Amino acid sequence: MPSDSSQSMRMAYAKAAPVYDFVFGRLLQPGRRHAIRLMGLRSGEHVLEVGVGTGQSLPLYPRDVRITGVDLSPHMLEKARQRVRRHGLENVEGLLEMDATKLNFPDNSFDVVIAMYIISVVDDPDRVVEEMRRVCRPGGRIVIVNHFHSPSVWMKLWHILVRPIHRVVRFRSDLDYRPLVTRAGLMVERQCRANLCGYSTVLCCRKPPYETRESFRAR
Repeated sequence: MPSDSSQSMRMAYAKAAPVYDFVFGRLLQPGRRHAIRLMGLRSGEHVLEVGVGTGQSLPLYPRDVRITGVDLSPHMLEKARQRVRRHGLENVEGLLEMDATKLNFPDNSFDVVIAMYIISVVDDPDRVVEEMRRVCRPGGRIVIVNHFHSPSVWMKLWHILVRPIHRVVRFRSDLDYRPLVTRAGLMVERQCRANLCGYSTVLCCRKPPYETRESFRAR
């Protein structure tokens, strides 16, 4: 049975789904493009996108990589499926309704795991990042695109302007990525700014190549 938190998140995104592309489409698309370029994807690799939403990123992936997307919202996923049909994206192998804190995949299932613009809206960011790490193969890449805490006065002003939208999608602006990736045991290889005024950060991380899940849990 879904938790109260999961149910309320589904309801929030059911309301947001009809206008999501209009509000967050062009505004956040540069960050999606930049993140996918930085992945350095190779032919045949299998990518998991956590929080795929309406699938705005799906046409941006190379057609010779395999894509699986998951999202908590069935309303968002239906729009993503329409996008797949519209663009003829045969490399999208599945769009599944799934809780990011409980990914229903075996350990080490994907070459690359990416989450774009979801870490600040989930109740348990640590659990989501840990699950991303679990399903990524040893030595695989984990990419996070998100807005993180910034002392910038301009960023604070921007938060005031978009606060009504943030309330709808339960966005938090105070998240610090450094303890998040440290607790998950990820190696940050690159970070850069993206989107208008550098609002978002693209974190390119790697799962350690030899450490097992059991040794991670024992730390």
